[in-house]
Amino acid sequence: MTTTLTGKTILVTGGSTGIGRATAGILAREGARVIIADVQDAAGEETIAGIRATGGDAEYHHVDVSDAEAIQILVTGIATRYGSLDGAFNNAGIEGPTAKILDVSLDDWHHVIRVNLTGVFICMRAEVTQMLKQNSGGSIVSTASAAGLIGIPGAVSYNASKHGVVGLTKTVALEYASRNIRVNAVCPGFIETPMLERVTDASAKIRDQLIRSVPMRRVAQPSEIGETVAWLMSEKSSYITGVALPVDGGWVAQ
Repeated sequence: MTTTLTGKTILVTGGSTGIGRATAGILAREGARVIIADVQDAAGEETIAGIRATGGDAEYHHVDVSDAEAIQILVTGIATRYGSLDGAFNNAGIEGPTAKILDVSLDDWHHVIRVNLTGVFICMRAEVTQMLKQNSGGSIVSTASAAGLIGIPGAVSYNASKHGVVGLTKTVALEYASRNIRVNAVCPGFIETPMLERVTDASAKIRDQLIRSVPMRRVAQPSEIGETVAWLMSEKSSYITGVALPVDGGWVAQ
């Protein structure tokens, strides 16, 4: 049976754990060849082993998204081996320090921006370049955050980086809409991932406060973001570009 992404080659950065891992599995389930790029090698190998065990097609590469040369080599290699890069999920990211602006060091600021925003810029530039060369279009989705749509005190560098991803998404979408390259972002709220565990620091009280702030009164599973990404990758969303889509249980609608 033909699935929605059969025959497509899709790059997933930050695909070793959390949202990236769940999304990679869903993309493979839908028929895509999945290329995972990350720096967490053991988890990455575990992810592709899981995909292959269910009959999916996946491979892993150790790549730092802030390394422009490495990203270009990766994208060029994908196109050389498989003929095209049909989609990309720019998901790699870090949370950064939980602190107000006066307590954020310049080094911490640069580190979060380098991974979360510059990394997306580097990936997107390489992906668009390849999609223009193959002249067949493509779909690019990046992970922003609900924190890219509203302000959250105590997460100054993270908020700034994710607002930047939203702005980058909208701008590049407009620049290449006429070339059949769609560029969108997902904006997750609270998701059951290792990042959420680190942010709540295993505190039941903080976790309960987060849940009570969400209209749907629960955190999401990573697969709920993955299903959204797969839809944005598919032709089912063929007239959608430049969107920063909240997937947050209604949190930013308040």
